[in-house]
Amino acid sequence: MTQFYDLFIGPFAEFDFMRRALVGIFALSVAAAPIGVFLMLRRMSLTGDAMAHAILPGAAIGYLVAGFSLSAMTLGGLVAGFAVALAAGAVARVTVMKEDASLAAFYLISLALGVTIVSLRGSAIDLFHVLFGNVLALDDDVLVLLAGVTTLTLLLLAALYRPLVMECVDPGFLRSVSRSGGWVHLTFLALVVLNLVAGFHALGTLLAVGMMMLPAAAARFWTADITRLILLASGFGMASGYAGLVVSYAAGSNLPAGPAIILAAGTLYLGSLLIGSQGGLARRLLPRPHLQR
Repeated sequence: MTQFYDLFIGPFAEFDFMRRALVGIFALSVAAAPIGVFLMLRRMSLTGDAMAHAILPGAAIGYLVAGFSLSAMTLGGLVAGFAVALAAGAVARVTVMKEDASLAAFYLISLALGVTIVSLRGSAIDLFHVLFGNVLALDDDVLVLLAGVTTLTLLLLAALYRPLVMECVDPGFLRSVSRSGGWVHLTFLALVVLNLVAGFHALGTLLAVGMMMLPAAAARFWTADITRLILLASGFGMASGYAGLVVSYAAGSNLPAGPAIILAAGTLYLGSLLIGSQGGLARRLLPRPHLQR
């Protein structure tokens, strides 16, 4: 019993930085995982990855101007994310390039530009912090930001739930009965950028999208109902955050907390892929009993 407490409860009872990390990851899971569900259902999963890289130049410029300033890096990331989203959409509308291809081009440019900007002033440690974050160093300001983004995301998702679901199921019908599709799509993209910027402060630009997409993808192997999918994805995200922090603490300095959290989410995904009740490999490969009259 003592070993159980020391491993699973003790770190959060004894250390303030572990409690902050857990609260931050829980807040991020509650907001980002539902966004990942809608990205997945709308076949925009890679858009989230592209947008995560797109915020890097703005965050890097904020770092170049003000160091590791929460407000400067957040503002820079938001501006860069919105700029890339709008630029990719504009290119897709006025040229022969499709939106996914233009997003891929812009995200590669953004990633290279962001790494170059950070390297001009910072060290390899600074670059590692920007790319992979430091979830164990969350302060009060970052927690307030994560809580604010989570609250705003949940309120807007509740307000836009019906048109978002309809756009996933039948976008043509939505366009035929309502003109809300355009601004709903833009609002949704804004939420994607906002959650990626918030996640950037905890997990860095390369890992933030992991908490958005992996829990959603894992949940899809267990249910097809959208409401249950959202709840299960959020639960998977919180479980991954807790498991990753525990494993990282047990491993000491050999395993950073951010990658451990994403690896835990990846383990949940692989497990769901194997044994999930909705299309998992086990159900597809194992023989089923024949129907009897």
